Amino acid sequence: MTEQIEMTLNELSYPINVTVYRNTAVVPKACILYFHGGGLLYGSRLDLPQLHVNSLTNAGYLIISYDYPLAPAAKIDIILKSVIDSINHYILNPSLYVSQELPYFLWGRSAGAYLCLLASKDKRLLLPPKGILSYYGYGFLCDSWFDTPNSYYCSLPPVNSSCLNAVSDQVHTEGNLDTHYSIYVYARQTGSWKSLFYEDRDKYFFLEYSLRTCEKLPAPLFCAHSMNDTDVPYTEFLNLCSMYQAKQFVIPGSVHDFDRNEGDPATAQLLNETVEFLDNHTERFL
Repeated sequence: MTEQIEMTLNELSYPINVTVYRNTAVVPKACILYFHGGGLLYGSRLDLPQLHVNSLTNAGYLIISYDYPLAPAAKIDIILKSVIDSINHYILNPSLYVSQELPYFLWGRSAGAYLCLLASKDKRLLLPPKGILSYYGYGFLCDSWFDTPNSYYCSLPPVNSSCLNAVSDQVHTEGNLDTHYSIYVYARQTGSWKSLFYEDRDKYFFLEYSLRTCEKLPAPLFCAHSMNDTDVPYTEFLNLCSMYQAKQFVIPGSVHDFDRNEGDPATAQLLNETVEFLDNHTERFL
């Protein structure tokens, strides 16, 4: 039986809500720290499909899902610090999450994967993960795709910049789709996405908030992507995999978050291969 526990971490820079999923009938062998997608502009820690929760907890993995501050109210330095603080909170306080100390993995979908990749190489992280799961993630390795108008989003009805006025300018960690998703569409239609979460010179962005200067990650990497992804180009995935010798999972579709379709055989296959990757990198610690 899957149990869901809600927590709030008030001791961090910003209060962070946390959801813990575990199967009470299975002895856990590792924890997965999960960070949601949404282009850093929207999303929620509660976005995991039930199939994902069941598949991973049944396999002996406890999932800890965190919110984080959202842009444009928070910029990437604040967002990344919050993610690192959350990971370090688990490292320093494992008994708050699970009865015994367990190795941990990082898992992100889209922007969450980007944050996991950045956090994993950050010197502020107290202990590296045993592995990283990147579902359609990125490291801003390729030029132009993130700061020029996106053809898919330009095919949608245009969104006006007034959408920015609909969200609070105070730092917040939850973004309602009704207000926040339109900001992402606007950002991708206008090529202004990066400017909504980073305001300094490009030179420092690529040095500090991309993977372009990172020769090696501290843990094995699993990457999943669709070949005609509408949000993150396939070339970004290929570069990510090439740089870090990642285990790859590829489907021929065009849907960015393709695994949201729980009835698609590709989603089941993805989860099976995810568990296999986790098991392969957990056994040595048991």
